[in-house]
Amino acid sequence: MERTPRYFAIRLGLTGAAYAAAWAAFALLGDSWWQLATAVALAAVFGQVGLVAHELAHRQIFAGRRLSENVGLAVGNLGIGLGYAWWQDKHTRHHANPNHEELDPDVQPDLLVWSQDQARAAKGLPRFLGRSQAVLFYPLLLLEGLNLHIGSVRALFRPSTKRKGTEATLLAAHFVLYLGAVFTVLDPVKAIAFIAVQQGLFGVYLGCIFAPNHKGMPTLKKGEKLDFLRKQVLTSRNVRGGWFTDIALGGLNYQIEHHLFPSMPSPSLRRAQPIVRAYCEEIGVPYHETGFIRSHAEALAHLHRAGAPIREAA
Repeated sequence: MERTPRYFAIRLGLTGAAYAAAWAAFALLGDSWWQLATAVALAAVFGQVGLVAHELAHRQIFAGRRLSENVGLAVGNLGIGLGYAWWQDKHTRHHANPNHEELDPDVQPDLLVWSQDQARAAKGLPRFLGRSQAVLFYPLLLLEGLNLHIGSVRALFRPSTKRKGTEATLLAAHFVLYLGAVFTVLDPVKAIAFIAVQQGLFGVYLGCIFAPNHKGMPTLKKGEKLDFLRKQVLTSRNVRGGWFTDIALGGLNYQIEHHLFPSMPSPSLRRAQPIVRAYCEEIGVPYHETGFIRSHAEALAHLHRAGAPIREAA
């Protein structure tokens, strides 16, 4: 549970260097279709910046709330156009009630349905998409980056949003600098292609980080009560892998440990895993882990099953 300042100093330094290097490469390449390669690199870098914002939100890096919040605003709002306060509130509610159909914002039927009960009650777009949602899942992830930007801006108009001026200023600065750089360096056609590739792959990358964590695991409904340990373990899935998986998924492949100990620094989750797994086995609580490909297959199979009532009613 102790903080790891050396690790995060290196991590933040390398992430910042990658961010600066990608934009420097963008400036040096100029008006060229090779910029689509830069767009791919920036999609990965934006994803890593998002993981840093996630760690800041959980106070894994700094002990102080104010410092974590200020750096999070700079990293999230200014760095990648993600409203830090909005996302932190949403993510906190997810951690409190993971996979709860009424309380977890990540399994609300806004676009997709996550259970057969949601499918039976679905109307509008969720009902239209629900019959084929497993097939549409990855194409829809191409829009996730745009969805996060829209959600961040919409949150500025909510009374509950704190520090609206700072949030709005940093978000506006990101959009002005990002769009200004792209449309200054590239002609309009290349600029639009660059944005589509960069933002689309950014969304896919985020989806590949977060989807394996809970999608396809049991969902909870109103009236179902579990103790803290079971609520977190039974709804979460770990993803096996080596050092590359740890870096690419930001330690969130140890999702069970992360949900049990949200403020534990991400490099420590790997060390905590054998202890947690052994304890779950000792008390008879199912502990689910699988490979990366299998985790996505389980999530897609669950989406297909969830949409069954819509297909049957067609």
